[in-house]
Amino acid sequence: MRRHRSNLGTLLHHVHVSGPLSRAALAERMGVNRSTILGLTAELAAAGLVREEPPTGTTGAGRPSFVVVPESQRVAVLAFDVAVDRLTAARVGLGGPILDRRQVARSRAGADLDTVVRELAEMGRELLEAAPAATTIAGIGASYCGMIRPGDGMVRYGPEMGWVDQAFGTELERALGIGLPVAVGNEAHLGALAEYARGAGAGSPDLIYLHGDVGVGGGILVGGKPLGGEGGYGAEVGHMLVNPVGGRPCLCGSAGCLEAEAGEYAILEAAGRQGEFGRDAVRAVARDAAAGHLAAAAAVAGIGDWLGIGVANLINLFNPSVVIFGGVLREIYEVAAPEVESRIAQHAVPVSRDRAKLRVSGLADDATLLGAADRGFAALLDNPLKVV
Repeated sequence: MRRHRSNLGTLLHHVHVSGPLSRAALAERMGVNRSTILGLTAELAAAGLVREEPPTGTTGAGRPSFVVVPESQRVAVLAFDVAVDRLTAARVGLGGPILDRRQVARSRAGADLDTVVRELAEMGRELLEAAPAATTIAGIGASYCGMIRPGDGMVRYGPEMGWVDQAFGTELERALGIGLPVAVGNEAHLGALAEYARGAGAGSPDLIYLHGDVGVGGGILVGGKPLGGEGGYGAEVGHMLVNPVGGRPCLCGSAGCLEAEAGEYAILEAAGRQGEFGRDAVRAVARDAAAGHLAAAAAVAGIGDWLGIGVANLINLFNPSVVIFGGVLREIYEVAAPEVESRIAQHAVPVSRDRAKLRVSGLADDATLLGAADRGFAALLDNPLKVV
């Protein structure tokens, strides 16, 4: 019985991550025969989770081999993404399509649990009201820009907004009131998993994802599994020391951290844009640098030096196959690649650096949101028939 349940979840996971797949492809991936795939598919179809249809673009004689397709329009989760300056909510279908979304600005005024929960719950209710009547909501996932205690969604520490031991997951579950728990994760950890599932890290189980927002977050996968550490708070790469002498002060209380030297405040100050803030301002600096504006180009080059030192340290420590730049670091890396790569060439061990590919996020600003969605789908993929 346990093996059968596992096979159902595995088949559903394959079509959730990879999209439509033939029975033959599923049989090969799972190491079972086609009759087993037929039976599993029939059960999942009866539960409304998948359907079979002819492949697109079929030509030629003979009966086409049908493909198994996730029921993206009928089965979905609510996904929430809490960033320093914005709140996003979405209904995400099985298979990963974002079917509907809402977004509002978030004030940088300080600890604001009640406001965040209220606004997310309002957007969640709007998404539910707008969903087709036949929609099944299979779970709820949330991404938060801070350190999350595994299991209960407690925000242990959110330095940018002063959150300490805030019961985010519990409070959002209560405010939504639809009888489903909220599975919460750190934004960069979830971004790493999303990039591995369907982004720039697909097929690369040993990867590092760097998420640039106001600070710099990190997600590290080893063998396809997130590196969480003893308490689940590992991979805080933004607080890796890169400039021990005369480094910029960091909100964590230290100085010379990677995010202090390569985060939003450092970028905008170096470009002479004090008083501005937000990802649009950072991206404007990157655009100006790409266009050859001297002040912006010098600022981005300096940021690239610190970023390259941080990445060289990570390559030496973890020997990743891929390092992915996400959030606003996508645009920064695209301009500062020469400086980043020069630092890696100087400071990373050759046998590790030679195999490490540097890529920008394949999911762009949706990486953390889709990571939250996959957290919401986890229970369904573990035991499909029970959840439905």
